[in-house]
Amino acid sequence: MKKQIINQTFDEERSLYNIRNTEVSDCIFAGPKDGESVLKECRNISVNNCFFSLRYPLWHAKKFELINSTMDDLTRAPIWYSSDGKLKGCKISGVKTLRECKNIAVDNCDIDSIEFGWRCKGVEIKDSKINAVYFLFESKDVQIENLNMTGKYSFQYMKNLNIKNSNLDTKDAFWHSKNITVENSVVKGEYLGWFSENLTFLNCKIIGTQPLCYCKNLKLINCEMIDCDFSFEYSEVEADIKGHILSVKNPKSGVITADSVGEIIRDDAIMKCGGIIEIRKNMNELKCS
Repeated sequence: MKKQIINQTFDEERSLYNIRNTEVSDCIFAGPKDGESVLKECRNISVNNCFFSLRYPLWHAKKFELINSTMDDLTRAPIWYSSDGKLKGCKISGVKTLRECKNIAVDNCDIDSIEFGWRCKGVEIKDSKINAVYFLFESKDVQIENLNMTGKYSFQYMKNLNIKNSNLDTKDAFWHSKNITVENSVVKGEYLGWFSENLTFLNCKIIGTQPLCYCKNLKLINCEMIDCDFSFEYSEVEADIKGHILSVKNPKSGVITADSVGEIIRDDAIMKCGGIIEIRKNMNELKCS
């Protein structure tokens, strides 16, 4: 049976350092002593319905749960170098949440955290709302479902990412990323996916200027492109687009099929560009450019 710590207030440095096999409930981590690292090096703990307003509370934690708890904007860098953890039903406002963590599940959370999730591995996010800048920078092996995400510069330098049923409002997303699949989602923002490799969109709506340039092995399957001009410049691409594309510029290789294209631009190329644009006139007839 786990030890229980209930309805207490802690504000000293390392208040519960290296606690093990413990349930912490209805506690407050805040106060005039402003102590850091209150739960550092904890093992096999459950933290439920607690409030945090101190820096670095969950560093080097292993096998932990943070349930129905709040971390305010003074809870700087709350979870670093930790593994095998779960965040469920939490509201987190501390900057730099999750750094160099492994095997972390985020479920039904509301997070506003600049630089969330840097250099992590094995993260699962579902049914959550996240606002972040440089979201998941250089992370890998990540699964996301039903995420409402806002912010800039997300998913950069990532490897092995799958996103489903999500709404992403983010500028400069997926830059230099590898092995990414996005399904049944809306992706809104400028300069999507530049310099990516093995990036696939399936049943997605893509919104914004100058998307998907300098890509390698880019695939779009049954997607829409709204307000997308100067698309696919210097990309290796296979794309099946429902509806209209504002403009396509100098695709490097592959075939782009759409119902209509406002402008096809083939000038000022700095490399050989042989990509084919096919205009779908009806179900059985295509016009190539």
